[in-house]
Amino acid sequence: MKSKKIKAIILLGALSASLTSFGFFKKSPKAKNENVKKVVKKADNLNQNKNITKNININEDKNKNSQNLSERPKLSISKEELNRVAKRIFQNEAAGKKNDLVVWNSGENFPSLGIGHFIWYKKNEKGKFEESFPPLVEFYKSKNIELPKIIKDNKFAPWKSREEFLKLKQNNNPEITELINFLYNTQDTQIEFIFNRLEDSLEKMLKVAKNKENVKKQFYRVANSPNGLYPLIDYVNFKGEGISPSETYNGQGWGLLQVLENMKGSQTGRAALEEFSQSAKSVLERRVKNSGAKNEQRWLRGWLNRCETYNN
Repeated sequence: MKSKKIKAIILLGALSASLTSFGFFKKSPKAKNENVKKVVKKADNLNQNKNITKNININEDKNKNSQNLSERPKLSISKEELNRVAKRIFQNEAAGKKNDLVVWNSGENFPSLGIGHFIWYKKNEKGKFEESFPPLVEFYKSKNIELPKIIKDNKFAPWKSREEFLKLKQNNNPEITELINFLYNTQDTQIEFIFNRLEDSLEKMLKVAKNKENVKKQFYRVANSPNGLYPLIDYVNFKGEGISPSETYNGQGWGLLQVLENMKGSQTGRAALEEFSQSAKSVLERRVKNSGAKNEQRWLRGWLNRCETYNN
């Protein structure tokens, strides 16, 4: 900046001297100094404007990068493929059995409903896991789908205990039967709901991820692989996004975020699906190890078998 000022002063002085020597005009020393000061001031202002413009451009670039990291992914899947994914999730969660679309598993304090075994808590029930059935109900409502009586009449799970639920189900309670039929006949809506959750998950994960670039890279690496959307859709429904502080043992989560964070590769296709499968297994094995006395070991084999399907 100093060299530019000196050059400007020399140039002005030379120009002024030349004009004066040729008799164009005469300037007093005071006037000369004032002109020099004006030139220097203009040079300062020009440099300041350049710096401001440069800072604005840098900030704009930062904002663009931030937006690119947090943008909602544009995932493409045909209706036929999505229905195939629905069948696989139905198989994973309920062994493809219609009657198991409404269950209450032993050792759990909530019933599970639908192809995704969405959690539905009782009133005033505080659970460790994210409740997913009420958002599904809202999704049904947004599509103007007629709901069964038991959902219309109850914001919370209406059964006081697992024993009460099992007794009613074994006796073919008409409301439970209606609920099962409804869930069986609206599998397409349920898989659309799960797919939307996957699309929303990336932005949520990037907000808390330590290595945002890698998480985004691994997400698209799997998504852009043949049959890669199935493992992503299934896992986010199976174990969530991995962003809730309550869904941790010893401070370590087990959701989609943790699976992606463990991945380091760059190749798409088979290599991406195999690494995703292995990472998911590792995350779930860690969960069981951290679970302590909760006896989650009894579920691990089934969980690992499920992760094996991500390779296919």
